[in-house]
Amino acid sequence: MGFLGFSRFFQRNQAGVVKDRRTNRRVAPTEGTTVLIVDDSRTIRRVMSGMLRQSGYQTLEAGDGVQGIELARKHKPNLIFMDVMMPGMDGFQATRKLQTDVDTQDIPVIIISGNTQATIQSWVQKIGARDFMAKPFERGEFFQRLESAIY
Repeated sequence: MGFLGFSRFFQRNQAGVVKDRRTNRRVAPTEGTTVLIVDDSRTIRRVMSGMLRQSGYQTLEAGDGVQGIELARKHKPNLIFMDVMMPGMDGFQATRKLQTDVDTQDIPVIIISGNTQATIQSWVQKIGARDFMAKPFERGEFFQRLESAIY
């Protein structure tokens, strides 16, 4: 449901826009809220970045785990969406490195994968990721998981 009290004061419409129930005004993310998307699929990165930017978030994109770690260390995003299956360093390896690095260990990571087997989901918890989201995903689920992780 998001952060504590989210549904009491805020609501999300079909387009994924969060509005304050009391004023019916759009609630934007805190200025400078940045999300890093690490996925070898350019299409997935573009779709996720587009949704985030439309909702007021800043985005960073990486095509593999190594580049994702570099961007995370340099920019300290508020959240990372990390694909599992990527060439070179996979998402599990990259997440473990991020979670054991003093500079990045507090950045929440949401693992994303088309493989929804229980083994994948159990590894998510073992490596210190905050959540798991299966591909394909819907806009509402995407923003719900994002809000639960960073608010």
